[in-house]
Amino acid sequence: MNPPYSGGCACGAVRYETRQAPLFQNHCQCRQCQRRSGTGHGSYLTFPARAEMRITGQASHWEEVADSGNVKVHAFCPVCGTPVYLTFAAMPDLIAVHAASLDDPGRFAPQALTYRSRGLAWDSIDPGLPAFERMPG
Repeated sequence: MNPPYSGGCACGAVRYETRQAPLFQNHCQCRQCQRRSGTGHGSYLTFPARAEMRITGQASHWEEVADSGNVKVHAFCPVCGTPVYLTFAAMPDLIAVHAASLDDPGRFAPQALTYRSRGLAWDSIDPGLPAFERMPG
């Protein structure tokens, strides 16, 4: 059996763990991810069963409306400000974690690049990854 995926914020106040395998792993170059990460993209692992993700600590939340019109809820540590995970109103079973929040970020294995159309010239992503102009349907 593979070890669980675990991680959390920089100060350790918010932690998560799951034995699930991720459904999707991606880099995203949408403008919201650029702003949120403070760089050219965000990197995420999306898991299929939010109910099976054990979260400890109390995260703060904020919402934004995605290009699709669906609401995304972002969770971050109220102590250190680290973004930790996000959920999706239209797909309540899913939960995505920020790749760099993993205890072992080397387990992140990106499968695709989304929102390539909004990529910045200086944010070079592996050209071998399948790339989508927006979020694949």
